[in-house]
Amino acid sequence: MFYACVRAVVALALRLFYRVKVNAPAEEPSGAVLFVGNHPNGLIDPALVFILTRRKVTFLAKSPLFKLPVIGWLLKGLDALPVYRKQDDPTQMGRNEGTLDAAKGALVKGRAITIFPEGKSHSEPGLAELKTGAARIALSAAREGAAVRIVPVGLTYAEKNVFRSEVLIDQGAPIDVTAFLPKDAEAATEQASVRALTERVAEGLGAVTLNLEQWEDLPVVQVAEQLYAFRQGGKLDAERLRLWARGVRLFRTQEPERYERLRLHLASFRKRMTLVQVTRPEELSVQYRAGNVAPFVVKTLLTLVFGLPLFALGLVLFGLPYPVPRMAAKSAELDMQATVKFLTALVLSLVWWGVLTGAAALWGGWAWGLATFVLLVPLALFTLYFAERWDGIRHDLEMFFTLGNRQRLRTRLLAEGERLATEVERLAEAYRPQLQVPGPSPVAK
Repeated sequence: MFYACVRAVVALALRLFYRVKVNAPAEEPSGAVLFVGNHPNGLIDPALVFILTRRKVTFLAKSPLFKLPVIGWLLKGLDALPVYRKQDDPTQMGRNEGTLDAAKGALVKGRAITIFPEGKSHSEPGLAELKTGAARIALSAAREGAAVRIVPVGLTYAEKNVFRSEVLIDQGAPIDVTAFLPKDAEAATEQASVRALTERVAEGLGAVTLNLEQWEDLPVVQVAEQLYAFRQGGKLDAERLRLWARGVRLFRTQEPERYERLRLHLASFRKRMTLVQVTRPEELSVQYRAGNVAPFVVKTLLTLVFGLPLFALGLVLFGLPYPVPRMAAKSAELDMQATVKFLTALVLSLVWWGVLTGAAALWGGWAWGLATFVLLVPLALFTLYFAERWDGIRHDLEMFFTLGNRQRLRTRLLAEGERLATEVERLAEAYRPQLQVPGPSPVAK
């Protein structure tokens, strides 16, 4: 009951904090499953597992978290297992044997476990070297007859510390652990099996994450995908984005001079798009005519007339606590900022809900209190929706007036975008065989 309540509240709160997308099979993996994920965003990463699966999952977390007032209470209530790291307290490392045995026991019973084998949360562009703990737990349970599968989980954040930014949860192909069981009990063979399985896990995680070698590659990958989608006439694709990341690594290694030249061209193109206030190449080709402008104007006016009063009420009621999470996260490290923001917002929302409900009850009686209690959440959700909608309307208006006044620059940028899109498309054709991606586009589905 406790787990179900925590899962429901956290999953809902995460969907409000982020725009969450899930790429996973409709049928969840059953039996003994070890979810392994990359770890770029503190406590947010394990919390996203609540969205990925409805199964009860046993989490492994670093031991210092169990000493924190609220988080420690939650972890104990969720039956999480502590991991004792050398950098936290070398004298406690021996206690990990008990944790590994408990994790193995959970798998033998057919349960699900989540572990982050990088061993730390970080903000590097690629995966850190994986620890062997996940492989050892899985092999230990498999030796006792458990049909253990390791499921890679890739977490890709657009802007991990920004409210209402996008996060993709991508579930990779399961890894059958029994195929890695050693054929004899010799220590060398056991270590070789652990290493082989850890390397296979790294491959699985690499397939569901961007895993860049340097941050300078990120704009190259993003703009290349935008231009490719523009030329193909389709939408941006997160799976294809990862393939671009792999292709960029090959491109830089095999043709460094050509890569650097294209990187500079793409960076320049991206910067000039911001000058005309467009975010995607296809917006450069937008044509404004009376036939499509009139419906936009009518729809916008109706949205403002009926939505603005409720939005204004929401701003009045929630304007005071809104900036608190951002201020609380200022001093935190990048990979912990979202965790601080999320936890602060979650606690503050519940407290503020109670404060406003109590104030309404004192002012107008129990009926006003009950109405406030029931209507505050829908009003908060509408305020959030309207704020997002307003950002979109404002962007469309700015683009309308800017492109109308900068027709020559728009035309030149569109021509340059077409040229770059052609070059990007040729690169996709050239490197597709090396990525082992079949079909007419650089994505394997």
